[in-house]
Amino acid sequence: MTKLSFLDLVNVVEGEEPADAIRRVGPVAAHVEACGYHRYWVAEHHGLSGVAAAATALIIAEAGHATSRIRIGSGGIMLPNHSPLVIAEQFGTLDALFPGRIDLGLGRAPGADNRVARALRRDFMREAEEFPRNVIELRAHFTGEPDVGILAVPGRGAPVEMWILGSSLFGAQLAAALGMPYAFASHFAPDLLDEALMIYRRDFRPSAHLREPYAAAAMSAIAADTAAEADYVASSMMQNFVALRTGRPGKLPPPVENYGASLDPAIGEMLGRVLQCSSFGTQEDVARGIKRFIARTQVDEVIVHSPTYDPAARLRSITLIARAFESLQVGA
Repeated sequence: MTKLSFLDLVNVVEGEEPADAIRRVGPVAAHVEACGYHRYWVAEHHGLSGVAAAATALIIAEAGHATSRIRIGSGGIMLPNHSPLVIAEQFGTLDALFPGRIDLGLGRAPGADNRVARALRRDFMREAEEFPRNVIELRAHFTGEPDVGILAVPGRGAPVEMWILGSSLFGAQLAAALGMPYAFASHFAPDLLDEALMIYRRDFRPSAHLREPYAAAAMSAIAADTAAEADYVASSMMQNFVALRTGRPGKLPPPVENYGASLDPAIGEMLGRVLQCSSFGTQEDVARGIKRFIARTQVDEVIVHSPTYDPAARLRSITLIARAFESLQVGA
């Protein structure tokens, strides 16, 4: 049966400071858990005024303290920014705090630009080339196989669930070769979704960690009591995508009426491509959108991204999306 999970970018909205977004993590994670989602993930980004999840392990810990059952973790950690040993220690610590609940999704992108990579004291190009080797080394810090000659404390023996994340074909190929679960970032880069999933399933090689391919894919969804309200609320996310794609990233702006109609046709076409894996509307509208997404991808898990300017609208959206998904499962 397909599972429903949640991705939180810890967005900072206009008029707020990062601390305000971070203080919402606990209440949002608790609400996501209460609504029955399977996982709560956060993603590492650096140097962006509108995203407050740079210290990703600390954000995950905040979510862990606010919850008791839901799986929590990274979607993802950008491994080229870090030593595998340090990540093993951080996520081993998280597993010690929240036993059996920790996920470690790994990405090859920097989650930043070259200036930030330099500030992190990393040679991003070299580290990106070393990504497969570093994934194997990181897994070995948890399992002890192969012996890397150093003990991660905490870390060794921690049952952290490791994933490969991606928005290109590289991650699909690597996840298949290593026998790991795979998640595709189709909420912002959907163009290669179908081909990536096909490659992952076709080339999957069973491992000691996973016997059969297990795939997830992300989609954006905003649900509200009326379709007009959902479109209005979703305009904040639309503005944010346009700002990012046109080189003007910033905080999540307030919604505006009829935003799509105000766009230059070329920008509107670009936004349409970015949001092809999205569903905005009532609970019933979103249920139909999720159903189409599952039919298209046949994924084991749908990961929902649902940012809003108004925190109350976000909690309402989270609730309605969960109800929409539950209606599909009951119907099935």
